[in-house]
Amino acid sequence: QLSGGEKCRESQQSPRFDYYGAEPAAPDLSDAELPHVIEIYDFPSDFRTEDLLRVFCSYQKKGFDIKWVDDTHALGIFSSPITARDALSTKHLMVKTRPLSQGSRASKAKARAYADYLQPAKERPETSAALARRLVIGALGVRSNLTPAQRDAERRKLQEAR
Repeated sequence: QLSGGEKCRESQQSPRFDYYGAEPAAPDLSDAELPHVIEIYDFPSDFRTEDLLRVFCSYQKKGFDIKWVDDTHALGIFSSPITARDALSTKHLMVKTRPLSQGSRASKAKARAYADYLQPAKERPETSAALARRLVIGALGVRSNLTPAQRDAERRKLQEAR
């Protein structure tokens, strides 16, 4: 039997565990975990960030940001869960939206991996040219043409912003 040159016989016993067909489990995200994040999907693969920002232009003043997952999936990060629900309820021509809990596996994995960076978008504070003016004047050694009253008004405005 050993030297007979027989071919290896296949096992008659079925395998107990099939590791080849195993797929990693999708990260389970509840609606309460990241309620201000939605999945944007089913848009043309040649869309760029500007195109998605144009679709959601009405939310930019309230605070809106985009994180890409792949060519046809992105995560929309809103300033609050209320604005995210509002965006879900509006219909868009070129894109589809759904809650992150119903999103694709890749979107959930990206959201889980970058959960610290997906905090609600905040409005950018009002800017002032005072610091830039002070740096330029200091570098060039020129005198400022602002009156002391204007300087005091700028200082007060910066303190109020802080």
